[in-house]
Amino acid sequence: MNEVIGRCIGETSLVTVSFVSKEMPRVGEYVTLKYDGKNVLGMIESLVRGSVSINDQIYDPLTIEKIKAIEGDDHYVKGTVKILGDIDDDLRIPRTPAPPGTEIRVADSQILERIFKVDRYGLKLGNLITQEEVSIEVDINKMVSRHLAVLAMTGAGKSNTVSVIVDGLLKVKGSVLIFDMHSEYVNTDFGKDKVNVMHPQINPLYLSFGEIKKLANIPPNAYVQERYFLKAYKSARNSLMQGSTMGKDFIALIISKLEGWLAESEDPEAKSTNSGDKKSIADVLNKLDHMRDKYGNILSLEAKDIIDSLKVGKANILDLGSVDEFASDVVVSHILRNVLKSRKDFLRNGEGLDFPIFLILEEAHILAPQNRKTESKLWISRIAREGRKFSVGLCLVSQSPKSLDSDALSQANNMIILRLVEPTDQSHVQRASESLSDDLIAQLPSLNIGEAIVLGLMTRIPTLVKIDEFQGKITGGDLNIVEEWSKSHEREEKLLEEQKMEYEDLGGDY
Repeated sequence: MNEVIGRCIGETSLVTVSFVSKEMPRVGEYVTLKYDGKNVLGMIESLVRGSVSINDQIYDPLTIEKIKAIEGDDHYVKGTVKILGDIDDDLRIPRTPAPPGTEIRVADSQILERIFKVDRYGLKLGNLITQEEVSIEVDINKMVSRHLAVLAMTGAGKSNTVSVIVDGLLKVKGSVLIFDMHSEYVNTDFGKDKVNVMHPQINPLYLSFGEIKKLANIPPNAYVQERYFLKAYKSARNSLMQGSTMGKDFIALIISKLEGWLAESEDPEAKSTNSGDKKSIADVLNKLDHMRDKYGNILSLEAKDIIDSLKVGKANILDLGSVDEFASDVVVSHILRNVLKSRKDFLRNGEGLDFPIFLILEEAHILAPQNRKTESKLWISRIAREGRKFSVGLCLVSQSPKSLDSDALSQANNMIILRLVEPTDQSHVQRASESLSDDLIAQLPSLNIGEAIVLGLMTRIPTLVKIDEFQGKITGGDLNIVEEWSKSHEREEKLLEEQKMEYEDLGGDY
């Protein structure tokens, strides 16, 4: 029989009870209450410690010192327990509250193992913080189909958590696509032949006009520029599709069309183009020259469809480390659009992406910001709403939850929340998740590195978890700055020594 740590006091309800104890349990610890023939599971959500004798009506420190000398450490502990459900009735909430005086016992680890064990397709995430012998598994199907958010401040363990998730999915031959904004996962060791690194090269023929217009940085209100650009875009596209033009890249073709129209407009006999249009054509040409210089390396007519590059059963990693945020938005939105379309096509007519995929978006607050439109934001929201029907899962990873679009975040029915200190981050996350209580929010600043609150459909009850440490190499951690300084100093000294030896060999006096 497990230890009695307290008894219910005062008025109880169906969802919460207050208790008093002489021992000091821990917030997040699971307890059981037996009453009315039920065996009820609860979680300690808050604790306070007090003294009957030393209360807030005493203002003299010497008096407090004398009382403490007599009383010693004879304090009491008060707390609240959130009722999670009847263990013997599939964790359904009982219809009667616990009677005052009901014993509160530490939950048996075997009961907890049974609750957190997923019968089929479970992914081991870590162990209970309060009872380390209890393993925590999450339901893979519910995690992928109902989407996930991994949220934390910098350095709290996001990369490790994502790596543990990816490693677990690969063990069941899952297919993952990581949008790697800072090249963190490119050299991560997920096992032999388990990684497929891709570089952001896109065939411009596959880009939508909106995507290529954004790369060209043509403003939404520049209607004349847009009209000429669209006309040249369609003309160049038709030329390539019909095979009438060879040996030129797509952007060069568009530029050629525009230059031809500009030359015509400068002909004294040409009456079709006014001076305002000439300026607009020239502006578009300047923007396209700038785009080709800046993004020519990611646009290639030889690039194949990104869907054809995805490998089943592997961690497909799109390395966006060399691409700026502006181009990353276009690349990510293009791929998200095509992944969703390809999955729809496959399920409807058997042609397209023939396996489910889990999309992991690092720096999600950049791709789907709260108060700004981006190309990616539209497709992130579309996949969040529609992806489940087409087996496209979504994982939003962010170190700045308050900057992440609340609509997209609210569509993530599962959350792994590591340490969050900033109140605006906490409140933003709480608004997006109805199952994140005030008491759980209060735990976020006190979490250690690698500790997290896990909640949502992928787990039967909210829980505090110590995330497993990923065994493979991760390159996204902080550099050892002191060691880097030392290495730089050693390189400098070695270079000076080599220069000295070369000078002396030439007969000089160094």
